[in-house]
Amino acid sequence: MRIIACLFFNLLLQGLLAQAPPNILWIVCEDISPTLSFYGDSTAQTPVLNALARESMVYENAFATVGVCAPSRSSIITGMYPTSIGTMHMRTGKDITSWGKRKYKDRNGITDIIGDSIREYSVVLPEEVKCFPEYLRAAGYYCTNNNKTDYQFAAPLTAWDENNAQAHWRNRPDGKPFFSVFNINVTHESRLWKNKDLPLTVAPENVPVPPYLPDNVVTRKDIARHYSNVELMDAEVGKILEELKEDGLLDKTVIFFYSDHGGPLPRQKREAYDSGLKVPFLVRAPERQEWGRTDRLISFVDLGPTVLSLAGITPPEYMEGKAFLGEHASSPRTYVFASSDRFDEYTDRTRIIRDDRWLYVRNFFPDLRKYKDLGYRKNIPMMKELLDLKDRGLLNPVQSQWFGSKNKEELYDCIRDPHNIHNLADDPDFQTDLQRMKSLFWRQMSESPDLGQVPEATLIDMMWPNGQQPITESPEVLIESDKILLTTPTSGASIAYRWSDDPNEPMDFDKHWQLYTHPISIRADQYLYVVAERIGYHLSSVLVKKMEE
Repeated sequence: MRIIACLFFNLLLQGLLAQAPPNILWIVCEDISPTLSFYGDSTAQTPVLNALARESMVYENAFATVGVCAPSRSSIITGMYPTSIGTMHMRTGKDITSWGKRKYKDRNGITDIIGDSIREYSVVLPEEVKCFPEYLRAAGYYCTNNNKTDYQFAAPLTAWDENNAQAHWRNRPDGKPFFSVFNINVTHESRLWKNKDLPLTVAPENVPVPPYLPDNVVTRKDIARHYSNVELMDAEVGKILEELKEDGLLDKTVIFFYSDHGGPLPRQKREAYDSGLKVPFLVRAPERQEWGRTDRLISFVDLGPTVLSLAGITPPEYMEGKAFLGEHASSPRTYVFASSDRFDEYTDRTRIIRDDRWLYVRNFFPDLRKYKDLGYRKNIPMMKELLDLKDRGLLNPVQSQWFGSKNKEELYDCIRDPHNIHNLADDPDFQTDLQRMKSLFWRQMSESPDLGQVPEATLIDMMWPNGQQPITESPEVLIESDKILLTTPTSGASIAYRWSDDPNEPMDFDKHWQLYTHPISIRADQYLYVVAERIGYHLSSVLVKKMEE
């Protein structure tokens, strides 16, 4: 019945959007699982999201492709699995956030013999792969991102009309539909310690403690901090929706709300379990009414194709994601796929298949421990206490699992065992389910490349020959009659341009650059600035040309 409700929702949504291109708004928070009241957890008071959920389709089975931000966001912006395009390692370079040089650990914990570190790098994508907002811009949309990217490559100029902390639909030209993204970071893992001096609005004695964490004062305080951060996030969502109401756009805009992956606590973020991958997900149509719930499976690779479909654009064939709404909606998925590779200074390789009940985990290095001793995560106050209890042998068997060895295969019944604690892979009563999930796993492996099989140092050499980032070749300008034609010799590159009165204008790439899609008209006595860029390549040199009468 819930799938039927989703199909009805899509049919009605198509009818509502048939007359004009819809505005589309994404409100994206960070690091939360479906621990909200409309998923059954009323610990945090979230009146704004509760009201939004009553007017939305609530998706009960939405999943990130990786349990951490950068690889996950790379799949969102491209419609591709991180393992297919080489963005699966967390994190790759200065284009995102500088982490300095990270030691590369092989599966035995020894520094890789290829080199003593993994250099910072921007991932070079296959030449056909674009950031999906580029297709929206080509169709006439004004696209804004405020303001996190974290794609594992520098966001190209052609992806967004605005990509900064001031980016807003309010800056668009009159009459243009918009696609606007707002990223709220107050629930990020780091706020467990950065917000330590803020008052708790959720009492520690009232929070639920997952069975894989020890129930003590330190744990409860950290969990209370997270729920308090969720309440702060709810208020931020309210501010964005209020601006939409002020502009008279609430009922003219499709609204998405979701988190970029699962929760921030130990044994949540980065993990290939529901605790790291399952997220809250809402879609509100441009008319207020109660829509209900669906258990349809959603993967983050589906988000880009879905937005294109809502805008009436056929998603490119290369995209691995499938639209779940709009004119080009596909039939429901039977499973989602996710991955786990290097996280900061520790490497590994795990793949998962999840259907509407079962979670299958394939560990390629079963001799490694589940727990990775990441320096960044040790900033969470409870981690010191957790490690101390582990060293003293005071964790119970469930809490100790995270610090134990891995099995080659894991199988969990996510309905009876939502915390993914009881591995049924060796249970003779569940071998039929195991074999079915393994069959889905090998099907996925045969349909998509897995660049995680390539050592990261080798992968970098493939992307950056001789250790040098490839450079996009300079664009070329051809004038025919009163039109300007722009081309680039670099296969897969896109072109951006802007006009100016100044022949020596400083190169401010935060300014608005237009996407070149077709010949443009000459502007007499103006200077045309042109750049080309293939994703992962260095930006080309800037060509400046004065237009004559």
